[in-house]
Amino acid sequence: MADRLRRTTTGAPGSPTGSTVSAGRPGTRELTAPPGLLGPYVRALVPKRGGGPAPERRLVLREAATDPRKLERYAEVCGFTRRDRLPATYPHLVAFPLAMSLMARRDFPLPMLGLVHIANRIEQLRPVGAGERLTHHVWTRQPRPHPRGTSFEVVAEADDGTATVWRSVSTYLSRSRRPPAPEPHTAAPGTEAPDPDAGDPDDTATDTVADTTVAALVDEHWDVGASAGRSYASVSGDRNPIHLHALAARAFGFPRAVAHGMWTKARCLAALETLLPDAHRVEVVFRAPVLLPAHVRFHASVRTAGPDADGTGTGTGTGTGTGTGWDFRLHGTGSGREHLRGTVTPLG
Repeated sequence: MADRLRRTTTGAPGSPTGSTVSAGRPGTRELTAPPGLLGPYVRALVPKRGGGPAPERRLVLREAATDPRKLERYAEVCGFTRRDRLPATYPHLVAFPLAMSLMARRDFPLPMLGLVHIANRIEQLRPVGAGERLTHHVWTRQPRPHPRGTSFEVVAEADDGTATVWRSVSTYLSRSRRPPAPEPHTAAPGTEAPDPDAGDPDDTATDTVADTTVAALVDEHWDVGASAGRSYASVSGDRNPIHLHALAARAFGFPRAVAHGMWTKARCLAALETLLPDAHRVEVVFRAPVLLPAHVRFHASVRTAGPDADGTGTGTGTGTGTGTGWDFRLHGTGSGREHLRGTVTPLG
């Protein structure tokens, strides 16, 4: 019973309003409504001293319902056709403002301004109906040294009251001119450091898709319009200025506006929508930003022996991909530069 007891509190400075503190888990704050994003964006402009460990803190949003109009718009923007189920990327929209609230706090050791989203892993453990209410839990893991600065992970889970049905791990990079020296035991057992080139807008090397001669399950060319960032921002709430207009993007070192990483992942999954099993894991590494407008090529094939999206593991399947998994990549049709690479692995 203790974990169900809650007490109302005004919270620490920077806490979301309309929240309670769980009496059963230290550092857990339960929200009565999704937090707004204006506050975190404003606090992102305030310099931080930085350094030190991340506080042990978790935000919980209970029994969140899906707005049918928002789901419709999301599916339209990302290219999904089904409306009776949530796309595997959709719960990220609910988790995102909770993650922003955690990262914007004054006691979070890394500044939000300039963070680069370099990787994301999602596990959909079963189909989630559009009418289901899910409880979302979001927390951060401890920062660790990265070849180009410091990285950390944001973990999100959603449950139906009896079991976890969805989880996500997003990896972010805070770049620095002098990356911290590696320290022993900073990485979780069994994990690998993120790709040092992933998602770095300063990396001008041209990466090409490793092999598009493999028989493709899907091979498509997409024209991504200049308004793609604004369209996704309107449905996701992620109004980072680099996605909205070229002038704002130039202030952060980009020649043009940049597509959201999670839009590119969702668009790739939409292209595989009819092939995805009920339970699956999809992992992506964001290699280079998609500068808008863009003409890109999406290529997906049955996984063959080789590394997964994060450079580890192997696949051995042949045939149509059922029960084996797929590799996919998104790259520019002109330069051949790789924007994203990923894998889909059936679960269960």
